[in-house]
Amino acid sequence: MTQSSLTFGGGLIFDGANLLEKHVARFEDAKLIAVEREDRWPPSGNHVDLGGDILSPGYVDLQVNGGDGIMFNADPSVHTIARIAQAHRRLAATAILPTLITDTPDKTRAAIGAAIDAVGQGVPGVAGLHLEGPHLSIARKGAHDAALIRPMEAQDLAALLEAAAQLPALMVTIAPENVTQEQVSALAAAGVIVSLGHTDTDYATCLSYARAGARCATHLFNAMSPLGNREPGVVGAVLASGALSSGLIADGIHVHPATMRAAWDAKTGPGEIFLVSDAMAVAGTDETQFDLEGRRISRLDGRLTLEDGTLAGADLDLTRALHVMVNQVGVSLERALAAATRAPRQMLQLAPRIAPGTTTLGDMIRIRSDLSAAAPVQDAPITP
Repeated sequence: MTQSSLTFGGGLIFDGANLLEKHVARFEDAKLIAVEREDRWPPSGNHVDLGGDILSPGYVDLQVNGGDGIMFNADPSVHTIARIAQAHRRLAATAILPTLITDTPDKTRAAIGAAIDAVGQGVPGVAGLHLEGPHLSIARKGAHDAALIRPMEAQDLAALLEAAAQLPALMVTIAPENVTQEQVSALAAAGVIVSLGHTDTDYATCLSYARAGARCATHLFNAMSPLGNREPGVVGAVLASGALSSGLIADGIHVHPATMRAAWDAKTGPGEIFLVSDAMAVAGTDETQFDLEGRRISRLDGRLTLEDGTLAGADLDLTRALHVMVNQVGVSLERALAAATRAPRQMLQLAPRIAPGTTTLGDMIRIRSDLSAAAPVQDAPITP
């Protein structure tokens, strides 16, 4: 789209908080200038009829392990990050955190350097970096390589603090079993988003780590101690603590829809549940298998599994997650959209809502009314 003036109407407009009916959004020179009721600003000039579709800020995905046929772990470079980010932009995620799964110290350093360079070079869609490990719990390792899981040492902490100073956002998934509260406090003070995950720790310990500075949890329910009748575990702590937000893999496979609904209703604020894809190499492709550090992962019926059947990431994009949340979990479209856009933006301390003068056409996506597909309006507009 190259028109200097564009007005979108004829559908729903989500502004990051509210789902607006009978409104139009007008852009001048690719910048938003106003969202108004359509009866106050009737269509004129270059008008895009949404045909009942949804105009929304792009998705923000804080857990993206791969895409376009490649894993970040396979080659932690600027080139790989750019490929992954572009693949997810085609899936309507306009900002992502490329995510490194537990790996060697050398690979971790390379990932940090690649993310810093990608941000410095202005690679579109790269909001920072997520390091999922290696300081996790072997008892809840999931698809992570147990041989590479280890305690956080002084040099690890120093490297993370240095990275945080050079990245717009750094998320680190850790387990209390291998990271001290003092280390968490140091990370939090430097602006790192400390996320509790792949941990078998108990409720009280989880809350104490939240007080030390942890802000969220990684993929709620998966790879963490469950909610029990006498021991609430990490799940119970996340739901009870307003200080903790959490990512959720809403594919209907990692977590049952009824369980997601119970968690959604039980979550104490201001912390929120936000949607993540946990996407792997197959995202944006038709490929049916790939390798993760020499281990074969197969794609079948919406699942990604190791040879022993262990779930290994998700075959998911955030449009399908929206579909699951609305049609299987029973969450309102407005709240589901917020979980894919506003809530993760707030985790990154980005502006939560679209705003005249700052929001651009490139920030916006068009979502089909039946939640079957989405795409950036600037790159690949969806037509009814």
